[in-house]
Amino acid sequence: MHVSVASRLQHTQEYYFSQKLREIEGLNKAGKQIINLGIGSPDMPPHPRVVAALTRAAEQPNTHAYQSYKGVPALRQAMAGWYQRQYGVALDPEAEILPLLGSKEGIIHVSMTFLEAGDEVLIPNPGYPAYRAAAHLSGATPIDYDLTAESHWLPDLDALARRDLSRVKLMWVNYPHMPTGTAADAAFFTKLVAFATAHNILLVHDNPYSFILNTEPPQSLLAVPGAREVVLELNSLSKSHNMAGWRVGLLAGRADLLQEVLRFKSNLDSGMFLPVQLAAVEALNLDATWYQELNTHYAARRELVFELLDTIGCRYSRNQVGLFVWAAVPASYADGYALSDELLYNANVFITPGGIFGSNGNGFIRVSLCQTTAVLHAALGRIRTSRETPATLPA
Repeated sequence: MHVSVASRLQHTQEYYFSQKLREIEGLNKAGKQIINLGIGSPDMPPHPRVVAALTRAAEQPNTHAYQSYKGVPALRQAMAGWYQRQYGVALDPEAEILPLLGSKEGIIHVSMTFLEAGDEVLIPNPGYPAYRAAAHLSGATPIDYDLTAESHWLPDLDALARRDLSRVKLMWVNYPHMPTGTAADAAFFTKLVAFATAHNILLVHDNPYSFILNTEPPQSLLAVPGAREVVLELNSLSKSHNMAGWRVGLLAGRADLLQEVLRFKSNLDSGMFLPVQLAAVEALNLDATWYQELNTHYAARRELVFELLDTIGCRYSRNQVGLFVWAAVPASYADGYALSDELLYNANVFITPGGIFGSNGNGFIRVSLCQTTAVLHAALGRIRTSRETPATLPA
């Protein structure tokens, strides 16, 4: 029997890292022992108090039932308190916060709630591939907006305003930006809100990196005056609290918009495991020393990544924010894919080619900081050795 695939999948490919991890697994089985500097999955554990809270709650006999689709009040209150302390944004925990099973699910929830065939959605190029995939799955048409080194990886809002935006319903923004590590300031956020207001566009700000190696206070787009009318914001504990596998995120913004997202979400999944919610409360109440200690580790790792990039002749900014370092490849390489393949097959080190994030990333690579300094030293040694021998790429 042949079962046809739904047409909504015709523009959606398997996620790049899903494919690449299979190849790396095959190389490892062949004895290559690949060092993976590609994926931004935090390798350090959450705070011990967070793990203890999970354990205590999981040991109780009454914590294993189905949970509310919008989370327990304690979690929403902790999320609201976190936003007030860290971002200076006051949110109603009852109506303006929707806990999510990780912020990635929020991307598809928002897209499926507000987009349909005939709508257009503005997607950053380069940017997180899930934005484009979600647009296609919703039936909407993704429209690239350019981010370039020349524009400091910020969109040219004046140029965008000269385009036909009559069918644009939603715009994805992400600062601190992945993959480029660019941080936006309050002045740009103010311009962004004014742009969305003038053109009746829903801005969705994906904000999971604001605590990692950020020398400025973390920012929320919701802090801009007037933003509540046009902004929804996604956030996550994955990077900020080393809880990537726990799947704890949130969507914040106008109550009526969140209620519509909940209408979709409640038909797709169930509530978050209660012990995870209670552990997340503990995580959200950690003081500033947690972020300081976390960034001490990442800063040491980043220095080694800078050294690695110097070894292969890449150019980069030392002022990047987040879990990665974005770097321009030497002119001797056709693109980031060519350099990535050379390092994988000749040095047994995997680094992400920038082209997976869009055509404006073709001349770049992205290196993850989610490996120990010992592993980064080993990767640096392998690359230095490989530079002394000819590359042997597969046929």
